Amino acid sequence: MIAVWLKIDEARVVGALQEAGEKLEGVEGEVVLDFSSVPRIDSSAIRAMDEFVDIADRKGIKIGLHGLGVDVYKVLKLVRLASRFSFVN
Repeated sequence: MIAVWLKIDEARVVGALQEAGEKLEGVEGEVVLDFSSVPRIDSSAIRAMDEFVDIADRKGIKIGLHGLGVDVYKVLKLVRLASRFSFVN
């Protein structure tokens, strides 16, 4: 069951992930991050994604990624983060 669906804006990837991490309290099920408007990510976004998924793991929340572009997926695969997410159509 998808509990929360969050649209991530390209200009605010880090900020959006930090805000979302703070809002995970009381969430049950799966959180889906919609990356359809994010064509690429930088190192600060990678760190924010790692921190976000760490918080979610501690709370037992699954994280799904939607609309992930090939370039973003390749980066996540390269830094070994892809396996920590599910991919949602």
